Amino acid sequence: MRQKKTPGCWAVLLCRTRNARIIILTENFNRFVAYSHFMHKCKHFSLSEAHFAFGVGVAGLNVYTVVMPGTPKHSFQIQLSTVFTLLFAAPLVFGIDAPLWDGHESVDHYAQRVNLPPTKTLDLGNGVKLETVLIPAGKFIMGTPEPAALGETVQEGQTILAMGGAGALGLLIVILIRAIVKRQRPKFSLRWLLLFTIIASVGLYGGVRWHKTSRAWQEYEAAQARYAVAESDEKPAHEETLTRPCYMGKFVVTQEQYQQVIGNNPSKCRGPTNPVEMVSWEDAQTFCKNLTEQTKLAVRLPTEAEWEYSCRAGTRTAYYSGNTDKDLDRVAWFDANSKNTTHPVGLKEANAFGLYDMHGNLLQWCEDFYGGYPKAAIIDRRGLENSFVPRVLRGGCWYAEPGNCRSARRWREDTRELPVASGFRVVVVTPSSRTP
Repeated sequence: MRQKKTPGCWAVLLCRTRNARIIILTENFNRFVAYSHFMHKCKHFSLSEAHFAFGVGVAGLNVYTVVMPGTPKHSFQIQLSTVFTLLFAAPLVFGIDAPLWDGHESVDHYAQRVNLPPTKTLDLGNGVKLETVLIPAGKFIMGTPEPAALGETVQEGQTILAMGGAGALGLLIVILIRAIVKRQRPKFSLRWLLLFTIIASVGLYGGVRWHKTSRAWQEYEAAQARYAVAESDEKPAHEETLTRPCYMGKFVVTQEQYQQVIGNNPSKCRGPTNPVEMVSWEDAQTFCKNLTEQTKLAVRLPTEAEWEYSCRAGTRTAYYSGNTDKDLDRVAWFDANSKNTTHPVGLKEANAFGLYDMHGNLLQWCEDFYGGYPKAAIIDRRGLENSFVPRVLRGGCWYAEPGNCRSARRWREDTRELPVASGFRVVVVTPSSRTP
């Protein structure tokens, strides 16, 4: 006789690798403690959150593990228990992450959806403010992707257009000849009119198809050109998912803000609203640490994935404004228009998230160590953790050529170095976000 299982307590343990999330459910609290202790000690994992839930016990349930994409091969394998377990656990576990941005809605609308203010202003003292804007959680393609080959040629649309046009012209000639033979005005019966409409529609369809295919080939050739000149460290392009919204500085940190928090100004191109320059990665870390202590908020540099996602703001073009130098001129200070100096922040056009100067003016430090890209999709990516590897900078600067200001372009430098055109912007972690 099978023993009836009594209701029990399920413990849910959420652990994270650098590339994945792993969820463990167990009915036994002692097992939960053992798993959590092991995961915490294991060098491949870090314990970030623990959650408890009450439910009905399931016969034979020992451990249920969900391995997310990008998990190393030596990690836990999936042990299927019952469909009921999955249905019960899914809303609890996957409900932890914030909803992803759909790529079209405004930041204000997304802010309402996640119940967060669309902007946040930090008071640095003496009337100096630091404005931040909400960056939605979302997915994007990081790096420079190799364009997919098109399966349709321009000639196909041209052929359909020619056939439709020839058919319509032939029909008109037939009607005209019939009128001449009968020595009367050309007449359209309903049958002839319907036939002409069908033939003309075929020609119109061919014209539209020709136009769309021509544009697709132009975009494909432009993408091929971008891929050909892209640096090797921008490849392979891969999908990145950022599971939590955050607040990012609307502008690069200015000299006035840096002076207020740190007490000095290392910049050469002076101006209170000019971006602070000549700062190392360690200087930027000190600024974030001081600001965290002052505001009681978690302030840090953006990860490289956060930076590129925020810069693109839903676009896949070379710059968030387009692909040409003219497009770049609308949003950035670079070698062709900067006159060899930095400029006050916010004078160019912002992107869809409300961020200014993501291209040009100054290079911007990121939190990550520099490293190669993986092929697989990644969740909440961070770079390598190696003190001997340089840190990442992004965005281009006032003396950079257009190609070096692209959204995907990567730079690297030692943490103590002071690049001439280095600056930074900050990220404020939301209450539900995880600090890297």
